[in-house]
Amino acid sequence: MQQHQTELEAALAAARLAGKLVLEEYGRFLIIPDAPANITTEVDRQAQEIILSHLRKAFPNDGFCAEEATPTLSNAARTGDRLWIVDPIDGTRGFARKNGEFSVMVAFVDRGEPAVGVVLEPSHRRLTYAVRGGGCWSRDGDDVAPAARRVSRVSTLSEATLVQSRSRNRDVPTPPVRAIQPARVVETYSAGIKLALVARGEVDLYVNTYSAFHDWDACAGHILVTEAGGTVTGLRGEQLRYGLPGAWQKDGLLASNGLLHSAALAALSHEL
Repeated sequence: MQQHQTELEAALAAARLAGKLVLEEYGRFLIIPDAPANITTEVDRQAQEIILSHLRKAFPNDGFCAEEATPTLSNAARTGDRLWIVDPIDGTRGFARKNGEFSVMVAFVDRGEPAVGVVLEPSHRRLTYAVRGGGCWSRDGDDVAPAARRVSRVSTLSEATLVQSRSRNRDVPTPPVRAIQPARVVETYSAGIKLALVARGEVDLYVNTYSAFHDWDACAGHILVTEAGGTVTGLRGEQLRYGLPGAWQKDGLLASNGLLHSAALAALSHEL
């Protein structure tokens, strides 16, 4: 059996349970057209509790790192050699604005290194997942058999497609777009979706310029990209570490197909 296969199966089951609730509530949710970036909903908390409760039954001694204050999280260790990192609704603005741009993210970290990652897009019926050493896979819609996923083979920045967060004014290029000058720009709210797009080879680059964000914003998607053959680092090329106190990540993130990584880092260093 593949190492961490049991954890992968638990993560997939937990994501599906949460995704079912999220999609049901999404159908009933009253749209919030001007939802702010820091919005959270009761659905976030309910979905997180579903995920953590399921995982705790399977792995009662593991630690949990997650975004929302929920009962299971309050009674669990927040760090440790075995750590689950969860974002129950990544891209809550996409949920609140009802444009479908949100995902359920579940990751397992073994001694600081991502070992399992699951990104489920409930409204689009897209599932992308990976286990360390086992590659990146997807199941979409009514697909029964999983499909292997690989990053793209684009090798020049001028031909690349870059995915970024939704900008306030699409007529004004963001600093990453100015630096890289890609052929095409795609925008979506959810970091999980962005990282899954890179892993699936549907875009070539994702740049996050936040000076501080949390483990749950990236961990599940991180391993999708690396297992699909891509590269994920900070904006100075540094390795991302998970499970540190406070669950903070500093100085941004670059995810790429690997072929573009060095050139993208160099271009970004001149602009950011």
